[in-house]
Amino acid sequence: MLLKIKHRDWTKGLILIAASVEQLYPYIDTNKFNIDKTEPGWPGPITWVVPAAENVSQYLRGDHAGIAVRVSDHPLTALICRTFDGPIVSTSANPEGCPPALSARDVRRYFGDKIDFIVKGSLGRLKKPTPIYDVLSGLCLRT
Repeated sequence: MLLKIKHRDWTKGLILIAASVEQLYPYIDTNKFNIDKTEPGWPGPITWVVPAAENVSQYLRGDHAGIAVRVSDHPLTALICRTFDGPIVSTSANPEGCPPALSARDVRRYFGDKIDFIVKGSLGRLKKPTPIYDVLSGLCLRT
């Protein structure tokens, strides 16, 4: 449903955000890389593409071998993940090709009654989407 209302192609994948790296272990293949490479920027607004565990849905990783993950330092996001006791799917609040929504009003304008609930709270400290790095190559995929 999320991909449908955003008009997002499933092949692009999504991001999992967590309150701790331990919440991400079921989704990543820790045999293929050292998780310590990601931890200097965590918790924080840095997303890493890491090797995905074999059982990870293509809807999460898209048409890729890796999966995008982040350990968030945003207090409300981390609370949701701790309460849920696991990572949650993250994506910008906008239809494909439109600027990200920066307010509840923007979200309602984009999606109307297609969403059930908006969590009230402040945005993170970045003014743009998080940078994304590939953990195996070290390349920056998005700045």
